[in-house]
Amino acid sequence: MCGIVAYIGHREACPIILKGLKRLEYRGYDSAGIALLNGDLNVYKKKGKVSDLEKFIGDSNTHAHVGMGHTRWATHGEPNDSNAHPHYSTSKRIAIIHNGIIENYAALKTVLQGRGHQFFSDTDSEVFINLIEDIHQNNNCTLEEAVRLALHEVVGAYAIVVLSAEDPDKLIAARKGSPLVIGVGKDEYFLASDATPIVEYTNEVIYLNDYEIAVIKDGKLDIHTKEAVQTTPYIQKLELKLEAIEKGGYEHFMLKEIFEQPRSIMDSMRGRLIADQNHLMMGGIREYVNKFVAADRILVVACGTSWHAGLVAEYLFEEFARIPVEVEYASEFRYRNPVIRETDIVIAISQSGETADTLAAIELAKSKGATIFGVCNVVGSSIARASDAGAYTHAGPEIGVASTKAFTAQVTVLTLMAMMVAEKRGMIENSRLRQLMVEMENIPAKVEQALKLDAQIQHIADVFKDVPNFLYLGRGYNFPVALEGALKLKEISYIHAEGYPAAEMKHGPIALIDENMPVVVIATKDSSYEKIVSNIQEVKARKGRIIAIVTEGDDVIPEMAEFVIEVPAVDEALVPLISVIPLQLLSYHIAVMRGCNVDQPRNLAKSVTVE
Repeated sequence: MCGIVAYIGHREACPIILKGLKRLEYRGYDSAGIALLNGDLNVYKKKGKVSDLEKFIGDSNTHAHVGMGHTRWATHGEPNDSNAHPHYSTSKRIAIIHNGIIENYAALKTVLQGRGHQFFSDTDSEVFINLIEDIHQNNNCTLEEAVRLALHEVVGAYAIVVLSAEDPDKLIAARKGSPLVIGVGKDEYFLASDATPIVEYTNEVIYLNDYEIAVIKDGKLDIHTKEAVQTTPYIQKLELKLEAIEKGGYEHFMLKEIFEQPRSIMDSMRGRLIADQNHLMMGGIREYVNKFVAADRILVVACGTSWHAGLVAEYLFEEFARIPVEVEYASEFRYRNPVIRETDIVIAISQSGETADTLAAIELAKSKGATIFGVCNVVGSSIARASDAGAYTHAGPEIGVASTKAFTAQVTVLTLMAMMVAEKRGMIENSRLRQLMVEMENIPAKVEQALKLDAQIQHIADVFKDVPNFLYLGRGYNFPVALEGALKLKEISYIHAEGYPAAEMKHGPIALIDENMPVVVIATKDSSYEKIVSNIQEVKARKGRIIAIVTEGDDVIPEMAEFVIEVPAVDEALVPLISVIPLQLLSYHIAVMRGCNVDQPRNLAKSVTVE
């Protein structure tokens, strides 16, 4: 969601913060602001992009060695200048930036108004800073003590940074449920929602834990809990490289990330699968393999694109390992009193590792004694730390809000997991396993081949860029791909699109089909091929405009479809890794042709850290 960046040290803070905000713009983008301590506490904030903030700042005196900045994704209050962060306290002597939601802000606001505090925004964050100021003034305590006491009164999630004109060389931060990372330099510190603004300056980071408060003063870092217990921070080395968060000559991050998939899939298999050595091993599973072998059921919890990857996993685990799988929307999981047993394995999937709904689902499952296995892309993320075991996808940073390479990396890791568990359970023949291992090693090359369809897909995009609706159909392993293709189109082009199991079309959606309705059918050669040919005939009979994704050499469907996209042949179980590529490119090119902001689509944020 929102992006946080802060600096304290010997450098000029403003340039570091503004550059960091640009790198965090994908997390939140409806407004931006900075606060600088240079004798006074000066706040500059503006609705719009970071570039709008820069224009607003203009030639103002921004000299400061302490400061903080924020990009906002609106929760409480519409996007405008007043609701942008940072927020002053009533005295304008203290300021805050905040990512998260304070659930009891309305009750706190009423109390604070009764004590004379004034409010100039509709945000819960302004309530937070006035609560801190109220405690600071009335308890005659230090600012960090006031922050600590305030954390006992707020209900919800937060990552905050607080500055005070009374303490010009001090920066205070805290987190619960929203990510916050501290970069450690030489006599300087950098704070951010993720590592992208930090990597240019340091490769040593500390991931703040829930309920921890960090106080930085005089070049020293002190971390303690909200119970005032001092903790010893663990400094990790960043593997992230600066070039990984640059566009590298591509027009958009999304296009770059689509074309990075041969490498990201390979990186997700590296060291885990070596076919000619019959090597299949995932370190994260090794210690818990007996839990998987004995599991009565696997529950998958995820949101959005990760949920679609989870649907693919359902097919994989049930076919290979013969373990029943249920795929749950994490956002609904804990609100329906689900049945969770100690023998259950819960696989939590999240690109960022910070998805609030998925974290809440993990907490519920852990309370019932289930074993949690996390699949995420960000080292040191909250889900990685909350899981009993897990696997990183090694996709590299994904900046585009619409997930592409994260999906294929997740499916890659989940496929390896299903194969390994199947082997340990004795549910897969050795010859079949070896065949799959060889096929998996060939996937990056086949993705590379599918990416060469880009020019053909651009032509198709130009034909359909102005239509109001799309249907996506698939069967078996391609049904989750149909859902993912529809989601991509909705996310970045704002065209209404729906994905369905192809056989379900005649149970309702067929009523929508006419000569104006494009229907994308994922019809690769597999066990349900004849059935989906029949579904295509049903669409054709109603004059629907058919765009078919087929296996190379298919000579049947091209006779029926208006447009045909041929992808390399691949084992049925691995087809999502290939068939999704044309759908990603189609959504991308349509969005570009419609003039949409591909990397930062409206109303969306990359990491959904609020429920």
